[in-house]
Amino acid sequence: MTAPGRRPAPRWFVTALVYAAMTSSIVSSLGMLLVPSVATEFAIPVSTAQWMLTANLLVGAVATPIMGRLADGPHTRKLLLTSLSVIFLGSVVATIAPNFTVFLIGRGLQGLLYGTVPITIALARRHLPFTAAQPTISTLSVTVSVGMGLGYPLTGILAAAFDLRAAFGFAALFVATAALGVWRYIPAGPDPLAPRTPFDVTGALLLGGGLTALLLWISEAQTWGWGSATAFVVLVVALNTLLLWVVHSIRTRHPLVNLRVVRRPEVLLANATAIGLGTAMYIGLSIASLVAQAPTETGFGLAVPLMWAGFMMAPLSAGSFAANRTVRALSRRFDMAVFLPAGAAVMTVASILLWLRHSDFWTLAIGMLLFGAGIGSGYAAMPALIARSVAVDQLGSAVSFNQVLRTVGGAVGAALSGAVLAAHPSGSTNSTGEGITMAFGVGVICCSAVMLALVVHTVLGRRRRALQ
Repeated sequence: MTAPGRRPAPRWFVTALVYAAMTSSIVSSLGMLLVPSVATEFAIPVSTAQWMLTANLLVGAVATPIMGRLADGPHTRKLLLTSLSVIFLGSVVATIAPNFTVFLIGRGLQGLLYGTVPITIALARRHLPFTAAQPTISTLSVTVSVGMGLGYPLTGILAAAFDLRAAFGFAALFVATAALGVWRYIPAGPDPLAPRTPFDVTGALLLGGGLTALLLWISEAQTWGWGSATAFVVLVVALNTLLLWVVHSIRTRHPLVNLRVVRRPEVLLANATAIGLGTAMYIGLSIASLVAQAPTETGFGLAVPLMWAGFMMAPLSAGSFAANRTVRALSRRFDMAVFLPAGAAVMTVASILLWLRHSDFWTLAIGMLLFGAGIGSGYAAMPALIARSVAVDQLGSAVSFNQVLRTVGGAVGAALSGAVLAAHPSGSTNSTGEGITMAFGVGVICCSAVMLALVVHTVLGRRRRALQ
């Protein structure tokens, strides 16, 4: 039963939420696969074209906590419709962009896509009974990775049959239909039970400024020089701004992100995992896309045509979907926290395979399948761990912060891979074999570190429980 005073969910409520969350996967699939095409379209190096990923993730990292905080308020449906409208505008701008600068503006507007999933999760928790909300939340959480298996092939077909602008035009159409579904099937009107608390403007400015400076440092320090004064100043500004945000969030009554909730063991575990796996995922997927489309004369490329390159990501969707169903079935027998190290272990195996044998077609396909399985396991467990640890009126903020950390991890991964490729210039729009191998190696380090930390946490937790 839903809470008294709230309108019950209509028949197509869950379908509309999942379809709206699919916006994330459809729009995000326009990134990694099309980096080589964007480099060719605007006559820029691949390392510069990588900014279409970084700019999108940067805006997402800044906007997602704001959207999550607003999702806890009374106007959640209106927030989702507004977000979809901005994403639609960004898709249109990217479609008609005359140069790379305008194109980046469109990609930036599309960055709000990362905040749509936390909003849909907050709506599911609000309008569905507990027994129905839990599986729906898990499904919404992995919608991004599952939907990529649909988005990437479709993007490849549209871009190859027409051009990359056709793919962005389709995204605009998809977002418009998602908004229509939200308008029709999500209960309208303000939620009478939602808290009406003041918005933390100072916290939003501090967190946004700190994240922007940090990601700018990661992206551009290679160009500036790691020991240069500019790099040092930007890093100091980033760290101090984020420190001020933490102090402000602890002291203020209604913070943008409730850090007292975030520090709860299960929430902290999910958030720490989100950063590491987000970094590794974007490194693996973005570099694998470059390998698939690079010509064979590079020594590492598979020369897969753009139309078929999208299908290289289909195993990611299959692995994510299978893992999500498996986690939901096994969660009746095992604690959800168990699936975090399991997912990290699978992703570590995938990263090692891609690092050692990325120039082999079948290894790349198997790597994508294992990546999907690892992501599906971890991402299905994260929101469930958070949802059972926080109150319903704090869920939007808590889940959105987890999404922020995934997005920050992704932005770090995109920036790191771009920096590694920029450090190994080839004199053409293609990367070098050394840069590709080193980028995959960074992914191995990220996955291994996350897996080791989670295994140690699990072992120590069992010992503590045994001694009690």
